[in-house]
Amino acid sequence: MISCHDWGPGHLHGNIRYLLLSTWKNKDENVQVYDEDSYHTKLRSSRFCLCPSGYEVASPRIVEAIFAECVPVLISDSYVPPFSDFLNWKSFSVHIDVKEIPNIKKILMGISKRQYLKMQRRVKQVQKHFVPNEPPKRFDIFHMTIHSISLGRLNIRIHDDDQ
Repeated sequence: MISCHDWGPGHLHGNIRYLLLSTWKNKDENVQVYDEDSYHTKLRSSRFCLCPSGYEVASPRIVEAIFAECVPVLISDSYVPPFSDFLNWKSFSVHIDVKEIPNIKKILMGISKRQYLKMQRRVKQVQKHFVPNEPPKRFDIFHMTIHSISLGRLNIRIHDDDQ
């Protein structure tokens, strides 16, 4: 099953979610795009979880999918997933361009059971990188965030105004 919960009244963030609803809602039993309240139950019973980008830089749906051990399907034309400098997202998620929304079922059904199981196993392995711990533990969300920030700082060019 492919699942995407959408967000209740007033919570649609961006045109991608409207496009998903208009393309898939109530049209295929294998692709469930819905706006009801059984979100976490549906995530846990789904093989793939649609994670459309919105107006914000990131979406909690990605982390929710990972915690539900559901392979995230990132739908965006230009989204850079969190910690992509450290995590190989292609090994545990699927990336789909917005123009491919009508082909979601074909794309996801084209992933072999063997490949899906590898991706799901890797989803379980990356869960630890999204967990907050008190005190922080090596490679948890705190350390991953600090690492990403430090990489950003190291890549900044400093220009001398005197030259």
